Amino acid sequence: MASARQALVAQPAASAVLWGSLAIGALLRLRFAFTDDGIFWPDEVYQSLEPAHRLVFGYGMVAWEFVEGARNWALPGFVALLLKVAVVFGLDRPEQYLGLVRVVFCAVSVATAWAVYRLARSLGAQPLPASIGSATFALAAVPLYFAHRAMSENLSALPVALGLSLVLPPTATRRALVAGGCLLGAAVLLRLQCGVFAAGALGVLLARRDWRSARTLVVVLGAWALAFGALDHLTWAEAPGAKWGGWFHSAVKYLEYNLVQGKAAGFGVAPWWFYLEHLVGSMPGLSLAFAAALVVCARRATGLVLLAVAFVGLHSAVAHKELRFILPALPLLGAAVGLALTWVREVKWSWVLGPAVLVACAVSTVDVGHLTFGDLGQYPDRPQSSAWDDQGHVNRLLLAASKLRDVCGLRVDVTHLAWCGGLTYLHHPVPLYHLGQPPPQTRYFNYVITQQGSGAQVVASDGPFELVHLPVEPCAVDPGYAWRLP
Repeated sequence: MASARQALVAQPAASAVLWGSLAIGALLRLRFAFTDDGIFWPDEVYQSLEPAHRLVFGYGMVAWEFVEGARNWALPGFVALLLKVAVVFGLDRPEQYLGLVRVVFCAVSVATAWAVYRLARSLGAQPLPASIGSATFALAAVPLYFAHRAMSENLSALPVALGLSLVLPPTATRRALVAGGCLLGAAVLLRLQCGVFAAGALGVLLARRDWRSARTLVVVLGAWALAFGALDHLTWAEAPGAKWGGWFHSAVKYLEYNLVQGKAAGFGVAPWWFYLEHLVGSMPGLSLAFAAALVVCARRATGLVLLAVAFVGLHSAVAHKELRFILPALPLLGAAVGLALTWVREVKWSWVLGPAVLVACAVSTVDVGHLTFGDLGQYPDRPQSSAWDDQGHVNRLLLAASKLRDVCGLRVDVTHLAWCGGLTYLHHPVPLYHLGQPPPQTRYFNYVITQQGSGAQVVASDGPFELVHLPVEPCAVDPGYAWRLP
């Protein structure tokens, strides 16, 4: 009787925690989406938004990856679809289509928090503990910070969590295995590193000697591998150095660049404990909960624990590290929390653990607005700088310039072009330059984003910068402009 009464009490509490945390998480994500115009790392523009803009509107800056074919077109293709939908509905101004992209990525992030609940439940967690596990993603500082950014880590986390929720349960049906395999395959298409989860899920089935399920998963993942290769064939057959008709060119090029040539280390090298240090630095209470949950789950959810540890561990072995890289593993940690809270209910004082995790979620939510680059492990030369709205002043001035009809070229004198929104924000088919390129007397541009107090005709200002107009009439065409990101 007592357990029945507890179950009746737990169901409304579980719903309140689950839907309450999802609602709060959604509102916070949307708030940040429309108040933060900054950039964490150039990839969120030049690996997604800018190639998508070029695909839909016919012009955009081109990063080296999209010259040599070191990325596939799944992520920018998805973003291009969103831009096309925006255009169809008349949302063809930068602030409009960027708003749509951010809202969709926020929705994906909220759906990922719900997928944490599904993953925990599929492995045996009770509703209330699973809801608390979901809250660790919905309300945690790191997922909140990255949610609206058009990055593959955000988009791939959802199919990873849902795919594992279908594949890992010992009672998974053939239909579930096919659907889960398709989701894991899509995650790999979006982000190559998610192959760790696909291969790991297959390893779990093999370790159980579930040969029938393993064969099903091999066939499904094999089909998605062919889709990956075919996409590269369609897009990179003519890329420099492409072999085999471009099949799997982006994967080969990416692995060669990062693992063989080690060129990613040029963006910074960090010690192996980087992710542990900055998970604790950005959300200490939840990091403690994740660590404890992994210990509790080590014997009863070994596959889940090994997948999470392997993903983070392999990234820890790579020289260049960024906290966003392990975002797809955070849903697994949240599911582990749900499972651990289910399995420790007989421990003395276990009733305080769930509320303690929720308090840690609340603290993380309050702290998110105060995140610095030091907390996130980014830009060690300015660790005390706020991680929010970095270069947002420049991007808002690009949006201001997008409303002008006489722009023939624009130069950004206050930052490298990689750290601004590019032609996705400017939305004019005109050259975009950085400081010193080219000199003013060439007459190739008639607007400049510069420090306030330049003495030129000010069109708009934002923070310490201003958009100024130069008396250039008529503008000259730059015959050597290559549309390459310098």
